[in-house]
Amino acid sequence: MTKLKIEGMTCNHCVMGVKQALEAVPGVTGKVEVSLEKKQATVEGTADAQALIAAVVEEGYTATVSA
Repeated sequence: MTKLKIEGMTCNHCVMGVKQALEAVPGVTGKVEVSLEKKQATVEGTADAQALIAAVVEEGYTATVSA
């Protein structure tokens, strides 16, 4: 599982956009959860962290790997 800290989301529409972008990354095989309140996402699967970050950035937000 990969955890990402995501900055820039302000509403549930943002959350849905990030979730859909993450789900489309090759290697994502399980649940994707995005939390507006916690400003984070958890992604199950073997997707490369940099690919996940790139998908979030493409949606217009910033992301970093969270411990």
